This record gives sequence, C-alpha cells and structure tokens, in this order.
Amino acid sequence: MSVAKKEYKRITVKSLVDMKARGEKISMLTAYDYTMAKIVDGSGVDVILVGDSASNVMAGHETTLPITLDQMIYHASSVVRAIERSLVVVDLPFGTYQSDPKEALRSAIRIMKESGGHAVKMEGGKEIKESIKRILNAGIPVMGHLGLTPQSIYKFGTYTVRAKEEQEALQLKEDALMLERAGCFAIVLEKIPAKLAEEVAKSVSIPIIGIGAGNGVDGQVLVTHDMIGMTHEFNPRFLRRYMNLYEDMTKACSQYKDDVKSGDFPSDNEQY
Repeated sequence: MSVAKKEYKRITVKSLVDMKARGEKISMLTAYDYTMAKIVDGSGVDVILVGDSASNVMAGHETTLPITLDQMIYHASSVVRAIERSLVVVDLPFGTYQSDPKEALRSAIRIMKESGGHAVKMEGGKEIKESIKRILNAGIPVMGHLGLTPQSIYKFGTYTVRAKEEQEALQLKEDALMLERAGCFAIVLEKIPAKLAEEVAKSVSIPIIGIGAGNGVDGQVLVTHDMIGMTHEFNPRFLRRYMNLYEDMTKACSQYKDDVKSGDFPSDNEQY
C-alpha cells in the first residue's frame, strides 16, 4: 500500500523518524562535490551521504581507509554549499573515532563546524559505544552503520554478505538495539540477509536504511556514481543502474575529440 508523502521544506533527523512512523520510505544517495549535490538535492532525495566511499570513487583507492578527516571536510563543505532541502550526513573516516572517545568528539566537532554538515555516520556497534555517546552528548546527531562495514575490510577479508551465521546475526540485532538506546537517529545496514534486516527494522523505532539489505527496511542508499552508471566495474546484486553514463560520456568525449581534430568544433556560431 502506498503512503502519502509529506512535503518537507528541509529534511531533519526528526523528519526521518516521522517518515518511518508513517511508513514512508526514505531515499538516500551519495555526493562528494557541489555540482552532483545540487542535482541530487534538486531531485528531492531525502538524505545525502558524504561517504568515505569518496576514497574509491573520487580518488581511486582500493578501500575507504586512506581518506583523511581534512579530505572528508573538503568534500562535505562542497556538498553543503549546494543543499536547500536534503539532510547531509558525513562519514567519520577510519582512524578518527575507533580508539579514543575524546578524539571521536574532536573529529565530529571539526566536521560539523568546518563543513556545515548536519550529522555524522560511524561504523560499528558495542566497540564504539563510548565514542557514540560522547558525540551525542555534544548535541551532534549520529547515524549508525552495521553489517558489512568497509572500514573493517581487512578484518573481514572479503566484501561478501555479513551476518548469515546465527551468532553474528544475533550480535547485529543487539548492536542495533544498543545504537537506538544510545540515541542514534538512524542505522545503515549493509549487505546482510533481507530477512534479518527486516527483523531489525521492526525491532527499533529509528529508521533502518539498507544497501544490499532487501526491501523490508525503511529506506535505501546507493552510491550515486554507481546508480547512474558513471562506474562500470562494480556490479553487485543490489545495484540498479538507472543510466549508463560511462558509455554516454565516453561517446561524447570521443565525439568532441573527433570534432576538434577535424576542425568541426568550434563552428562559426560557436565563436566571437
């Protein structure tokens, strides 16, 4: 059954909780620069994630680990300048919150003050509980992230589906309840069985946003560059490509090159 969509002038963390209560699905995409953020925000997407996936998408690194706090602030500030409606959530990068709650708070404060972002996202459960509490106590909204946590890729050793075994699934459920009790406003579940994700979504009052976690959750997130087909090497089951920009842009660049070589560009109408 479809649910009437409420029009929001600005999306806030409360807006997302209200959406879940009404049964309205939440849309979330990534952006790392002003131009892309302007397009995503103008489309009416609810949440823009300035993900540490910028390490892969924008810088070409194999993992998300190399990106720094300064680089995340740069990307986030570029996105925030484009936004009129969407909630902007910024990933805390690897190494800025895991070991020391005080360092975690300093990192989150820098993101909020220097980028103008609206919230931060952190990967992990009980092992980062104190860091989460320290940040929340400072009045900074926190989105959790469980399941496949890319910052821990060297611990997992693979990007395969997480929490298929009973013990890991039980721990994920406990961590989700802990994040809700701690005060997180939402949780991303990445690459876990759809049935488990649905169970988690029903067990908490805060929104559960999935990526590779089925349709029984409260919203979905994809990397925009994957969704519009600017990337072409990455083809997981959960990805739906709405465009094939890699092919279209390659053709356009090739045509431009040919037109320059032949002298066709610029034409008489394209010069002063």
